[in-house]
Amino acid sequence: MNTSAVAQATPSVHAFTQEARDAVYHAIFSRRDVRGQFLSTPVPDEVLSRLLTAAHHAPSVGFMQPWNFVVVRSPDTKRRVYDAFAKAHAEAAALFEGDRRATYQKLKLEGIIESPVGICVTCDRERTGPVVVGRTHMKTMDLYSSVCAVQNLWLAARAEGLGVGWVSIFHQAELQEALGIPEGITPIAYLCVGFVSHFHAKPELETVGWLPRLPVEDLVYFDQWGQRDDQQPLIAHLQRDQAAAQRGREAIA
Repeated sequence: MNTSAVAQATPSVHAFTQEARDAVYHAIFSRRDVRGQFLSTPVPDEVLSRLLTAAHHAPSVGFMQPWNFVVVRSPDTKRRVYDAFAKAHAEAAALFEGDRRATYQKLKLEGIIESPVGICVTCDRERTGPVVVGRTHMKTMDLYSSVCAVQNLWLAARAEGLGVGWVSIFHQAELQEALGIPEGITPIAYLCVGFVSHFHAKPELETVGWLPRLPVEDLVYFDQWGQRDDQQPLIAHLQRDQAAAQRGREAIA
């Protein structure tokens, strides 16, 4: 993405330098869901501290900061988490049919045991009481806020050279039991974190043909749901920037 051209078109005293902007976009476009490339190298506490601090500075509705972070290093705890995954994973495979099931069963969908650190991000939906600024009508905004913490952590990890893998194939109650999470606290994401041998040029599910990346210009409507306008100048910019992002991915490989 030509961020210098963007800056020239819309100058701002608040804009980052070109080098800083490019670093932000590089983290976004090169971030991957890592499953099988984890190294045994420990994650230093000073690095882990930076990741958790970045997560804690995520936006949250009503500034309620509903998250907690369960840091998992114990092999016994990892094994309990893995066992919960394995049960749900076997059940999930049965939901697919034919070639789709065979492909699913070949996928590596977690790095629970291999990754040096697991981090479970949770949401305490009662943290600041029943009435929260910005959540008075859309009650799920606290859950979305915790997801923002996940994204902050993920991008910070990529900048540190760390891989992150989000494992979501669990029965919620069994993950809570494995980590001793109280019933009233909602697990949002179990993240496998660690240094990696490499990052894939594109998501693994895209590589194996499970699903393609959708063209961003097909996902943008104007003023009303479903209202497209391919003559809008924004569409040409989207097509150009998506192509630039693709070239950047190929350069990583």
